[in-house]
Amino acid sequence: MSHPHPELGPPPVLPDGGLRIVALGGLGEIGRNMAVFEYDGRLLIVDCGVLFPEPDQPGVDLILPDFEYIRDRLDDIEAVVLTHAHEDHIGAVPYLLRERRDIPLIGSKLTLALIEAKLTEHRIQPTKIEVIEGERHVFGPFDCEFLAVNHSIPDALAVAIRTPAGIVLHTGDFRMDQLPSDGRLTDLGGFARLGTEGVDLLMSDSTNAEVPGFVTSEREIGPVIDEVIRTSEQRVIVASFASHVHRIQQVMDAAAKHRRKVALVGRSMVRNMGVARDLGYLKVPPELIVDSRDIEEWPPQDVVLICTGSQGEPMAALSRMANRDHPIRIAEGDTVLLASSLVPGNETAVNKVINGLSRWGARVVHKGNAKVHVSGHAAAGELLYVLNLTRPSNFMPVHGEWRHLRAHAKLAALTGVPEDHIVIAEDGVVVDLVDGRAKIVGAVHAGYVYVDGSSVGEITDTSLKDRRILGDEGFISVVVVVDSNTGKLTAGPEIHARGSGIDPAQFEEFIPQIERALAEKAADGVVDMQEIRRVVRRTVGRWVSDTYRRRPMIIPVILEV
Repeated sequence: MSHPHPELGPPPVLPDGGLRIVALGGLGEIGRNMAVFEYDGRLLIVDCGVLFPEPDQPGVDLILPDFEYIRDRLDDIEAVVLTHAHEDHIGAVPYLLRERRDIPLIGSKLTLALIEAKLTEHRIQPTKIEVIEGERHVFGPFDCEFLAVNHSIPDALAVAIRTPAGIVLHTGDFRMDQLPSDGRLTDLGGFARLGTEGVDLLMSDSTNAEVPGFVTSEREIGPVIDEVIRTSEQRVIVASFASHVHRIQQVMDAAAKHRRKVALVGRSMVRNMGVARDLGYLKVPPELIVDSRDIEEWPPQDVVLICTGSQGEPMAALSRMANRDHPIRIAEGDTVLLASSLVPGNETAVNKVINGLSRWGARVVHKGNAKVHVSGHAAAGELLYVLNLTRPSNFMPVHGEWRHLRAHAKLAALTGVPEDHIVIAEDGVVVDLVDGRAKIVGAVHAGYVYVDGSSVGEITDTSLKDRRILGDEGFISVVVVVDSNTGKLTAGPEIHARGSGIDPAQFEEFIPQIERALAEKAADGVVDMQEIRRVVRRTVGRWVSDTYRRRPMIIPVILEV
């Protein structure tokens, strides 16, 4: 197997007739999916998604791919192919279009409708090209064939990219549900046909590569949801991804069957389900929907609320309900149904929400105690099936953390793909397909770009480190006034602390140490303000560390007279 190396240098010039692939996100992580394909000086992008922040990234709203690699080549981009409309595949599109607004967006009807609704909030009118499964479209040197795949959102697509360098099949996110609720199957016949033609590189979804067998059919979830709604004596509150049209359909069908009204809560939920309804992907019985603002007028036993927040997002509706920070108040006897999978890394946040809801008397039904969710990603048995159908000459696992990528690579080896034709890359690693062989040839920068409110890219890893220190250890500010000519202390030190856990009275005993340290520097003729600032920081930091075993942020403020 070809492994990434931390000391990879810049890639060489792409050989004539070669195809270059650079993932700017989605490798070694769940989210931020973005792959850049280059042939003959032209670029094709597949997906452009976001990553949601971890608890150790305070204040961050979203994490984007770093566009630096393509920033000087925006005019070379032929199109952006969007495999489906989940945020980890389309969420960064508005930020890319800020760089060049007329980049064509390629996708299915629902995918383009949901991204257009999102772009409206950014005041961007996109250039769109709608495609359906079975079609082929040419974008510059890239001949793209689109194939239906089943996923946890309607209208998902795989894409086969043909260039003179060979055929690359990018599956997007997929599963092989044989009884999908919308009847739309993954096009295994198309995969087999491509395998007969010759797949030079398979890039396949790795999220469930560690899970044996096949995923459960979506249809098996419907009866469980129906039972939860039927047996609940008060309100039912269902939390789901705002794009999970199939799951929302199941909830609405069960609510209608048991004569309950449905209210949608949360801006993204209302927006996305409105789009899905208008396009016919969501079938809503007459008079089923009521405005969430009027929900208190209905008896609790006649109501189902559908909201966001299944991943414990702090600003989502469900988290705010758990914290008593939402107009809808959780009451004794309410039932809360978490109808989504648990994204890795969100366990603590979700458990906190479950405990908050339970505190107010709600019964919480989730994947851990009931079969209320099936994954949208193919398990190992299905991945083996696709590998055997396509018989790729080269294989590159995508969309997954390191353990998922390695597990998928092992599956490929079991099906007969030579180990030296299996490429395990990470974000920024450059893979060239030349003369039928895929190899790692270098690396480019592909770091995180943080969105914090209206700020994009201004927050750095250093800023986040400072935020973590402030949150964990607090800060101490030290104000001193010194003579600019002699460096001697003329007033202060004055010490203020917040969140450090240190008794302010202790600072009075410590102040003479700061005075002695500054006096020694003045005696040595030090008048440089930066050096004086360092002396204060070191003196205070050493005392706090030795006395309290803490490391707060030390902020010296030096005033000159």
